[in-house]
Amino acid sequence: MGKGDKKSRRGKIANNSYGARRPRKIKKRPTVEEKIDIKKKK
Repeated sequence: MGKGDKKSRRGKIANNSYGARRPRKIKKRPTVEEKIDIKKKK
């Protein structure tokens, strides 16, 4: 278990890959209500 292990978090970081052990950060999308409010302000 270490940098060479493709299933471990450290191995994912070393391999520059993502997976179940190292999920990507989710970008928060604006809600429908926020989109409507933004359009009204302009």
